[in-house]
Parts: sequence; C-alpha cells; structure tokens
Amino acid sequence: MSACPGLWAVVINWNGGSLNLDCLASLVSCGLPPERIVFVDNASDDGSLEGVRAAHGGLVILENESNLGFGAAANQGAAAALEAGAELVVYVNNDLTFEEGCLAALMEYLAERPAVGVVGPRILSAIEPERVWCAGGRLDYRQNLSTLQGFGELDGPAYRGSGPVDYVPGCALMIRREALQTLGGFDAGYFAYMEDVDLCVCARAAGHAVHLVGHVAAWHRSSSSTGGGYNPRRKYMMGVNSVRLLRKHGDRRAWASFILHDILSLPWLLLAGLFRGRGWAVWAKARGILAGLRGKQVSAADASRF
Repeated sequence: MSACPGLWAVVINWNGGSLNLDCLASLVSCGLPPERIVFVDNASDDGSLEGVRAAHGGLVILENESNLGFGAAANQGAAAALEAGAELVVYVNNDLTFEEGCLAALMEYLAERPAVGVVGPRILSAIEPERVWCAGGRLDYRQNLSTLQGFGELDGPAYRGSGPVDYVPGCALMIRREALQTLGGFDAGYFAYMEDVDLCVCARAAGHAVHLVGHVAAWHRSSSSTGGGYNPRRKYMMGVNSVRLLRKHGDRRAWASFILHDILSLPWLLLAGLFRGRGWAVWAKARGILAGLRGKQVSAADASRF
C-alpha cells in the first residue's frame, strides 16, 4: 500500500489497552497511510506496549520511564519525525480512528493553502457515531474557556464545511514542519488537556492559520485515558490548565469572563452536579482552579490520584 509522502503520525499511549490496536489499524488502512508512525509510550503498565509490538512491525517506538503527559510525549515523537525529514506531522490519540481518505484530504487541503499551518478533521463520537464531538473549537473564555463546536449535535451538512477556527483538538491535529519548528511543539507544562488550544493560539499569533477540514471525519472515544468527560481526574486537570491558559493568553476581559462563568458560578454548578451525580467532578474542577491560581502545574501524580 502506498503512503502519504512526508507525513509522519505520532501516537501517544498511556495504558490504552486494545484501543491502540484499533487506532493503528485505522492509520495503516485509511486509504493513504502515513509514511511512518511514531508510537510513544508513557510507561504503560497494562501490557498495551507489548500488544502493539506483537501486532505491528515497522513502528518507531519510543519508551518513557515515567508518564510525561501528552504534550511532552507528543513533542518527543514530533522531534523524531522532524529529524527523519517529515514535512507534516499528525498527532493522534490512541482512542481515535479515521475515515478512509482522511489523512490524504488533510494533506491536500494544506498543499492548496500555504498560509494554513494547522488542520484537523470533523470529529465524531465513537460511542454515538451519528453525533458530533467537535467541528473545530472556539475560544470564548466562558465555562471551560473553550467550546467544542457542534458537541453532541446530530452530524449533518452544517458541520461539514471547512475554514478558520480558533483551534482543532489535539486528538487529530496535522501541522506543517515549518509551523512546528517555529512553535517548538506543545507546552509540556499542561501535561494533559488544553495544550492543543494553547498550540493553536500560538500558531495563529505566529501567522499560521488554523482550519477545520469538515468534509472528512475521524471517530473519538473522548478522554478514555482519564475515564470520560465528567471524571474528577479530567476536571481537576481542566481546572488547573484553564488558569495556565489564561496566564499565557488572557486579557482583562477574558479573566472577567472566566471569573463569572467558572468561579462565581461554582456553587450553582456544584448543586446541579450533585443532582446529576457529578458533584465530585465539579468539586475536583474547583480544586484544580484553586491549584492553578496558586501556580501549580498538573503532574503524573495528579493523573492517577482521583
């Protein structure tokens, strides 16, 4: 099978189990697969790395002795790709699968638009494939700071257009070599969550446009490594990293909006969360915001503590 010349994929794993096998199978059978795949393992202890080795030869495998987080691991994989001459890098969550022809379409889109440095496909839910998970992201500094456009809505023509967005999620993010070299990769200080938003904000500030390519799709299980969207672990990390993002990019208006929607509304959100069985997740996010305001960063210990 021929491959997309110059395209390298970087897949990050932390205890991903059999999800890795589905992801890698999708990558190598999606029409035009990447030229090479870098598989970065963050000290998994569930046997997933051994399973990948047994099932897939020809991967570039990088093993970390500890869990470095998504951003640092992604940077390791991208560095290996660039050193080998990659012109494009696509970051892939190990709980993601691609529509046939998706990667080739993203490459073609970039080839036709030199000013665009970062692209991503329309992301659908792997649990409910008829529903959108993200059709590009909007940075609005309201609750959670950012919005996954179309989240939970039925898929349809409204989400299949292409054009500029504030960010595309890091679960399926393709970036040009020159943009990656300019930006230096993800800010590893986020550890996990919101590093993709940060990267895209920095890309746009550096003159590299960020676009959704909505006529092609991928399917995402969403936060599988941290237990799902309302898991306290994920919410804690989101709280810490919301503050980090604001410290880097927020102006007075952004801070005011964050205080209104994410801090002053916490008592109501906690009550609503208790009613819906999500109280611990809301409480964890509140603790994360407080930790972020105190200058704390997310660590590997935080990824396992809840």
